[in-house]
Amino acid sequence: MNESAPLFDPALIRRRIARARRAGFAGFLVERMIEDLEDRLAAVTRPFALGLDLGTPVPTLSERLRTSGRVERMVRLGPTPEPDGAVVGDPELLPFGGGAGFDLAVSVLALQHVNDLPGALLQLRRALKPDGLLLAGLLGGSTLTELRQAFLQAESETEGGVSPRVAPFAELRDLGGLLQRAGFALPVVDAETITVRYGDPFSLMRDLRAMGLTNALHDRRRTPLRRATLMRAAAIYAERFSDPDGRLRATFEILWLSGWAPHESQQKPLRPGSAKTRLADALGAAEHRLPINGESS
Repeated sequence: MNESAPLFDPALIRRRIARARRAGFAGFLVERMIEDLEDRLAAVTRPFALGLDLGTPVPTLSERLRTSGRVERMVRLGPTPEPDGAVVGDPELLPFGGGAGFDLAVSVLALQHVNDLPGALLQLRRALKPDGLLLAGLLGGSTLTELRQAFLQAESETEGGVSPRVAPFAELRDLGGLLQRAGFALPVVDAETITVRYGDPFSLMRDLRAMGLTNALHDRRRTPLRRATLMRAAAIYAERFSDPDGRLRATFEILWLSGWAPHESQQKPLRPGSAKTRLADALGAAEHRLPINGESS
């Protein structure tokens, strides 16, 4: 593998999403994530004048936020041309520049495919007004773990080696630090797991294709998948990941991240030693001083 090569192929990702939309986009995962995003945004009572939809595969999120009245005007950076004039581009190459003045930036099912997530977050923070909010959902590291394991074992058995077929996604433990490095204040990261059940592995693969989520790794294997490997992977999937009723589990881990562009009005942590009330007084307990430098208690 060429260490200098990007992990993902952005042009291929855009083509895959365009193909999925032409053929009938499978929107169940995006719809669920949009509902979750709206619930999270409901905790913020203020309106937003100018919002950015960053890379969500379909325009549903922009439309919902605009028609609900939560955002007065939405700008959409989409993966494909759209009738309402969305800007076509990649989430990690914002065409707006610093100080674009967005009050809100949202993204669903897009940031898991950027090659430089720290850089993308930094650009987003710079594009927000002071006290502007970022709220985004992306796929996490446990996503499609069943499919990944089935293909790894099948390729090892039938071909004597393995190749990357499911993308490595971000891990929850890393995202909080990335938000802080990008300069976001009050960062919050959490995860939820969505389990979707299928009658067979091929139905899952059809849905992935219809969401534009098939393999877009830059160093993906370019030769066609062998039928023997595909059938063995399907058999392993059914053997290892079926429920008692015979249906198969597919895991989608959704990582949610939020942060605010810094502003002087935001809460800040107290300086060490600045507390005005002793913990012992708050608990109604006696305070015991520890001996120092060998002195007796």
